Formats: sequence, structure tokens, C-alpha cells
Amino acid sequence: MDLIDLTQWQTVRRLMQELDFPATEESISYGTPSFKVKKKFLLRLKEDGETMVIHSDDRDTWLEDDPTVFFFTDHYRNYPAVLVRLKKIGKKKLRDLLTQSWKEIAPPKLLAQWQTK
Repeated sequence: MDLIDLTQWQTVRRLMQELDFPATEESISYGTPSFKVKKKFLLRLKEDGETMVIHSDDRDTWLEDDPTVFFFTDHYRNYPAVLVRLKKIGKKKLRDLLTQSWKEIAPPKLLAQWQTK
């Protein structure tokens, strides 16, 4: 089995640390690094080490925004998720995506806790 290149993942990890979302922890999902909010899936690195799958209630907006960065496959068609080419996304857009996705799944109490920091 090929080893995953975690270079792009380090950027995601640093941003998650900077954003400091409450009750959010790094984990493993399907054998790859991931983040969960109160054990609920937020995002994970795909096996190729270059693509991230992230929860998104608004996938179409991201797809329209930049199809060179955002896409999905048939596997994710019925899931609230979008795939992200990590080498193509800028830091600001990645930060915005992480924030929006976290806010979509965080319970109201956590959302209020984070907004008052």
C-alpha cells in the first residue's frame, strides 16, 4: 500500500487548530485522518492524500464557485459532501469552507460557544 502524502493535510490541520472549534477532534475515518464534531463526521483526507471530502449542505454553491477545486463523484451524489482538490484551494477559501461546514453540523450550543470567543 502506498503511503499517504500528508503535506496538504498539514495545512488543513493548522487551520483547524487556528479556528479552534469546540468539541472538534482529529480522528481516523476509513483509515485516513479526519475531523469530527462530537463524533459526527466533518471532513477527512481521501486515500490519494490530495483530496479532502467535507460535509457541505451547499455543495452546488461550491461547485459553481470553482469547479477546478470542488467536485463530487457518484459515490457522494446522495450525501451532503463535496470533494476538494487540496493543491488547488487557497488558504482563505479553505478557511471559509472549514468554517461554513463546521457551522452546518455544530449544535447550537457549540456554535454559540465558538462565536463568543
